[in-house]
Amino acid sequence: MQNQTPMIPRSLFAFSLLYGGLCVLAGVLGPKVAALGEWPLLGNLAVESGIFAFLLLVILGSAVSELFGQATANTLVRFGFVPLIVSMVLLWIVINKVPPASFWGNQAAFALILGQGMRMQFAGLISYGTSQTLNVYLFSRLLGGQGKALILRAWIASLLSQIVDTVIFITISFYGVVDQTSGKLMPIGEIMEGQIVSKLILSTIMVPPGIWLFVQLGRWLDRKPA
Repeated sequence: MQNQTPMIPRSLFAFSLLYGGLCVLAGVLGPKVAALGEWPLLGNLAVESGIFAFLLLVILGSAVSELFGQATANTLVRFGFVPLIVSMVLLWIVINKVPPASFWGNQAAFALILGQGMRMQFAGLISYGTSQTLNVYLFSRLLGGQGKALILRAWIASLLSQIVDTVIFITISFYGVVDQTSGKLMPIGEIMEGQIVSKLILSTIMVPPGIWLFVQLGRWLDRKPA
């Protein structure tokens, strides 16, 4: 009798594909700074656009934890390093080693937008792994864990993990870096403050409906006959 390989649940398969794509997309969207408009008491807020993909990663990680447990969600986070690293390597090769066609004049703009320094790439890897793992841990343990207070757990976990993500990324990326315009050290405290406030607002807007939607979608996908 032949051993049959267990079939992966449909929702886990779909969410894993989406998760890997969003890991890559978060880095691609990052260079654009998005305006969030004028907010009472807070003024004009802006945030790097990669946060939209990153919050979807937070939502997907939490949804997988709710549906399949903390261990499976942690495995998803770890495998997320694969598309992240592969995309970084491919971008570096295409930007630095593959010559542009003679009739294509956008090499400088392409390199400017998609080419990140090694320091920022390292910061992104560390902040991704730490914050996503923390999000899964908090979501799985808060308020009694799986099956209880879904939206509240997801919201609190996302808020705390986004703070940690911002502190790690900004510190590694800009600590000791001199602003070429002013000649002074980069004001990492001010950068962190603005980014944290903006990310907490987006977490509040995106995560509560997003976690509910993906958990319901996952349950529907797994109920639907193959």
